[in-house]
Amino acid sequence: LFLVEGDSAGGSAKMARDKDTQAILPLRGKVQNAWEVDRERLFANAEIHDIAVALGVDAHTPDSSPDLSELRYGKVIIMSDADVDGSHIQTLLLTLFFRHFPKLIEKGHIYVAQPPLYRIDVPAQGKKRPPRRLYALDDQELGSLRDRLTHEGVKPEHIEVGRFKGLGEMNPDQLRETTMDPATRRVLPVHVRAEAFDDTLKMFTLLMGKGEASGRRAWMEEKGDSVEADV
Repeated sequence: LFLVEGDSAGGSAKMARDKDTQAILPLRGKVQNAWEVDRERLFANAEIHDIAVALGVDAHTPDSSPDLSELRYGKVIIMSDADVDGSHIQTLLLTLFFRHFPKLIEKGHIYVAQPPLYRIDVPAQGKKRPPRRLYALDDQELGSLRDRLTHEGVKPEHIEVGRFKGLGEMNPDQLRETTMDPATRRVLPVHVRAEAFDDTLKMFTLLMGKGEASGRRAWMEEKGDSVEADV
């Protein structure tokens, strides 16, 4: 199950999917910050309600034993844009799963897709090497690809680089080969190390708790220079 940001990306994803094994759930609005939401009020948010119904699993706590036999999908993949807004949506969804569906993380069902930020078109090099289309996740990977292509003898001025503004800009073929096809996509499995659970809990509370504004400000002042944000 792909949780997809926006209707336009959801439309492309539906055309790009393997209908036998992949389902698409477009998120038409921001998912609520569910860190301090009681289970009784959780499904008042339309997006959270739709996710729970699609999964077929009830909300639960880390120390409970939920029935996962009705789980409808082996992998739940968060698929959002490769920008700050996309990271925000990822954070809200990871907050939801960590707080209210922790067994899905524990059992290895939650993943985060890594769509590329750049497309690189490389011209043909003689008869033995046809034109190529490559993708880079970020600026660092783009630089590495440029260096590799230069080493292969491709002139820098012949390399065309395009930047995706979001998943909705990709046509179905591009979305399939970069983000959805198991043979070529890149996804990150989400895990919480047992020895790091308490630290993870503290960090979520700091970042997502309503009464933690002063703590977040102090944390950002201390750690802000280490953030690489594409704004």
